[in-house]
Amino acid sequence: METISARELERYAREGSYLIIDLRSEEDYRKDHVRGAINVPRGKFRAELSGRRGDTVILYCDRGALSMSVSRELEKQGYHAKSVVGGFRAYREQRKARIL
Repeated sequence: METISARELERYAREGSYLIIDLRSEEDYRKDHVRGAINVPRGKFRAELSGRRGDTVILYCDRGALSMSVSRELEKQGYHAKSVVGGFRAYREQRKARIL
């Protein structure tokens, strides 16, 4: 399982050719999320991955622990998964620092 930084997540989002999955609740997703990410709470993401084994899947949650766990599970099933270190909080902080 590979981890990426919040800055790398932003680059992947700009490229737009990766499946980025937000594992947070629908409510948190509606408040703010990474551009291009889809909201798939943990229990429902299997259908989204159907037929995408060759693709890179980037996962994030609130702080990074859940996405790391899910990434490990996906790697065992043959997916190429990346988890964002620090999750959405790190992404939000990185974005804020760049604006200032």
